[in-house]
Amino acid sequence: MDVSLAAWLITIAVLCALIAVDFFFGRKPHEVSLREAGTWSVIWIVLACLFGLGLLLMGEGQASGEFFAGYVTEKSLSVDNLFVFVLIMTKFAVPPAYQARVLMVGVLMALVMRAIFIAVGAALIAAFSWVFYIFGAFLIWTAWKLIKEARGEQHDEEYEENRLLKMVERRFPATDQYHGTRLVIREGGRRLITPMLVVMLAIGSTDLLFALDSIPAIFGLTEDAYIVFTANAFALMGLRQLYFLIGGLLKKLVHLSYGLSVILGFIGVKLVLHALHESGVHVPEISTPLSLGVICVVLVVTTVTSLLATRREREAEVR
Repeated sequence: MDVSLAAWLITIAVLCALIAVDFFFGRKPHEVSLREAGTWSVIWIVLACLFGLGLLLMGEGQASGEFFAGYVTEKSLSVDNLFVFVLIMTKFAVPPAYQARVLMVGVLMALVMRAIFIAVGAALIAAFSWVFYIFGAFLIWTAWKLIKEARGEQHDEEYEENRLLKMVERRFPATDQYHGTRLVIREGGRRLITPMLVVMLAIGSTDLLFALDSIPAIFGLTEDAYIVFTANAFALMGLRQLYFLIGGLLKKLVHLSYGLSVILGFIGVKLVLHALHESGVHVPEISTPLSLGVICVVLVVTTVTSLLATRREREAEVR
């Protein structure tokens, strides 16, 4: 898909406007209700669907299919991120009224960093076709790692701070208490950072680690940097509302790791086949419609089996 600089700028401007509207309605610290979270979740999903349908109406059928496949993949992978976000909120004891602001800024940080990742990934793919082998092998390894983790504990019960946070906390003195939504305060003649800034950095930096999986995955579905960016943007911007909407359901998705491992492994194989094809080896390639179908089926099956397993476990406890 040939995207002009003007189209890029318009897309970014529209996304910024939508983010500004979202921020305006949530500018005052408050505890997000299920109704509010549900409304905004529907809005972001509808906007994503309209964007994909817009590509189709413009005659970009392949780009539209790639966008929907990428969007569904990123959305499903982002659900797994929510487990860690819950642990981060618990670790830093974030008051419910401030959680929406933390997620908003953290997601914006993640979006900027992912844009850089996407630009680097697109440049590497354009210059070296063998990068597909690396991406494919990495996704297959990640899929196997997810299966191993699923066989043990689904998720760690405590959040372990990464090196960035440890470095920030060593070099910059911080307060023990929250001061509203302020990130930095002056106390006793010293400038101190607040837990609000620390938790925002935790959310943003953690999502950067998740991007190591999701960016190669979406490049396995499309090589178009514009589609990769927009799919990531729409998936991430709905993540904040999704956190509040399905927070209580996360523990019920006991088979999610298995489903994500299947998806990542499938895309990894797709990448390896594509790399072999680019190298002149006559192998079948997996089409975008087939990829989208497999991803959707896996997610539906995973959700259904998770809910059934949770229901059986609850009934067994009652007995």
